[in-house]
Amino acid sequence: MAVTGAQPQLVDDIARRLARAGWLAHIVGGVVVFLAVGFLIPIFADPSEQNELALLNGPPVLVYFVFMGVVVARYLRRHMDVTLAWIAEGREPTDREHRDSLRLAVREVKVAALAWALGVVIFAVYNGVFYSWDFALMSAATVWLGAETTCALSYLVAERVLRPVTALALESRPAVGMAAPGVRGRLAGAWLLGTGVPLLGVVTVGVAGILKPDVDTAYVAAAVVFLGVVAMGSGVVATMFVAKAIAGPVLAVRRGLEQIERGELDVSLQVDDGSEVGLLQAGFNQMAEGLRERKRIRDLFGRQVGEDVAEAALLQDIRLGGEEREIGALFVDIQGSTAMAMSLPPTEVVALLNRFFHVVVEVVESEGGLVNKFEGDAALCVFGAPVAREEPAAGALRAAHEMARRLARDVPQISFGIGVSAGVAVAGNVGSERRFEYTVIGDPVNEAARLSDLAKRRGEPVLASDAALERAGERERRGWEFTGSEVLRGRGQATEIARPGALARG
Repeated sequence: MAVTGAQPQLVDDIARRLARAGWLAHIVGGVVVFLAVGFLIPIFADPSEQNELALLNGPPVLVYFVFMGVVVARYLRRHMDVTLAWIAEGREPTDREHRDSLRLAVREVKVAALAWALGVVIFAVYNGVFYSWDFALMSAATVWLGAETTCALSYLVAERVLRPVTALALESRPAVGMAAPGVRGRLAGAWLLGTGVPLLGVVTVGVAGILKPDVDTAYVAAAVVFLGVVAMGSGVVATMFVAKAIAGPVLAVRRGLEQIERGELDVSLQVDDGSEVGLLQAGFNQMAEGLRERKRIRDLFGRQVGEDVAEAALLQDIRLGGEEREIGALFVDIQGSTAMAMSLPPTEVVALLNRFFHVVVEVVESEGGLVNKFEGDAALCVFGAPVAREEPAAGALRAAHEMARRLARDVPQISFGIGVSAGVAVAGNVGSERRFEYTVIGDPVNEAARLSDLAKRRGEPVLASDAALERAGERERRGWEFTGSEVLRGRGQATEIARPGALARG
């Protein structure tokens, strides 16, 4: 899917937000280092030298912090401008732009980690040369504590800020594999930031208290309290960010599932995560699209073969062959369709036929029947197949009554003949394994078609066979009257024929 329009303002906005978040994370890391050093100096060095150490480290640390912060910020902005040029220009990303866009948060953390690691080395050597190597090791461990805090916080914030970019990249095309740390990685990072690093500091202070018995226990207790406060604060922040990053998409999927349960299939989630969380979002969208496609196919299938046939085909194994069913058959045919086609424009002919068959379908379905097939200007309607019905013959007779009345009222331009019969027929799929259709074959179908022809010749709208009336029950039979018998075309025996009684015709 192509990016819709150039969005340079989006790139600028994200760059500003990332820069602010980066500076904030580094300031938090610097404060952690400053406080940690203040609490740990009395344990690892002579408390009287605290001011000297502060003077020795304060100015160069501040200079390095500002200088490296500016360098990192400028580098990341240039990298972002190049990586997100496709968004600013409103085009599809290249493979490299796509990959780099999904890994911007990781890139920011790597650059920040490199800057802090360089600081660890520089100030460890600096303190070792100008003070002592014991204090150098302590300061290196303390700076690394700040680095861990800064990097973890930077990633959590950057991943959140960059979600619009991730969404656009994944909208363009899916990622190859996971482009971001997964749920396990994020939980591990949250543990490391909120628990692991502070606990390591507590253990270090405890070991120092054991190995240096002359250390004032108040200093050890203060350092432990400080590290505990850091653990609580960073733990809350890390847990909140990770929980929101994981729970937000999961809750969105849950809300989407609730919509689907209500039958609202036109739902789609924004895929804005490069990990397995994003795969979950994409999987939901694929499922929803599959359900929409299934609904469209089912609707089209139902329109082609009838909803009952479609339902039976979806619920059962599709196979050739059929089974005997007690059915009611109704055949309706237009009289003079050839002359109508010659006297009217094709569009008017089609419009009339559609109005005619609209009435036929509506009436048949209201009686629980199936319009099995359209045969040019005629239609075969079946009651009792594929879904068995009580008194299918009665349903066919009632439909014939109502159909004749509705057609005469709604489509008076068209003359027609309706024939109704009932009996045992074979219903099932006929054709080949590659192409088949549901149909009903048997004497009731043939008899209904012949009665339709006879109705057109006689100029009567509806005729029914005695077989239909015998199977319909006393209540439905009272609305019909017999008009004699006739040997229908293609049959060897006479058929008793009935038409709607005077009350029914009126």
